[in-house]
Amino acid sequence: MRILRRIFLTGLVILLPALVTVYILGLTFNAVDSLLGNFFRIYLGLNIPGFGFLVTIALIFLVGLVATNVLGHRVLRLVENSFANLPLVKPIYNAIRQIIDAFSGQRRNVFESVAMIEYPRKGIYAIGFITGNGTGEVQHRTAKDVVTLFLPTTPNPTSGFLLLVPRDEITPLDMSVEEGLKLIISGGVVVPEWQSKKLSLL
Repeated sequence: MRILRRIFLTGLVILLPALVTVYILGLTFNAVDSLLGNFFRIYLGLNIPGFGFLVTIALIFLVGLVATNVLGHRVLRLVENSFANLPLVKPIYNAIRQIIDAFSGQRRNVFESVAMIEYPRKGIYAIGFITGNGTGEVQHRTAKDVVTLFLPTTPNPTSGFLLLVPRDEITPLDMSVEEGLKLIISGGVVVPEWQSKKLSLL
C-alpha cells in the first residue's frame, strides 16, 4: 500500500500543476468569451464558440493601439476622467485604477524594493514592499525616521496593510519585486535562489 500511495502521490504532484493551469485557462476563456459572446448570440444570432473571446482580445488590442498615439491617448484620458468624476463610480474606479497601476509592468517602480520586518510581533517576520519615505504630516508627527511599507496578504497581494515602519527596524532583502511577489502569491513555496546567486558572484 505504501508503494501504491507513493506512486499515486508522485503522479498527482506531476499532473496537478498542469490540470490547475488548464482549469484556470478554461475559466478565463469562458469568462472572456461571455463578455461579447452573449451579445452576438442574442442580437446577431451568431453562436460561434470562442468568437466572443477573439473579439474581446481584438478590442483590447485596438484600445492599446489607439492609446499609443497622441490623439487616442487624449481621448482615452477624457474617458478615464469621466469615469473618475462620476459620484458613485469614482471611488470604485479610482481604487481599481490604483491597484492595476501598482501591480502592472508599466508601474513597477511603485514598489521600490522588498524588505522584512518583525510583524505582527517580535520574533515573527513578514515580507513587504517599500513604497517610499515617510513624508508630510505622518513623518512630522513621528519621532523616528520612517518609511512607508505595503504588507500584502497571501495569496492575493492586491490587498494588505500600509505600515509606517522605523527605518532601523527594516531588513532590506536582495530579491527583486517580482521574486517577492512570487514568494507571497505562492505562500512561500516559490523561494528565490538567493544562495546560488551569491555563489555565482564569487
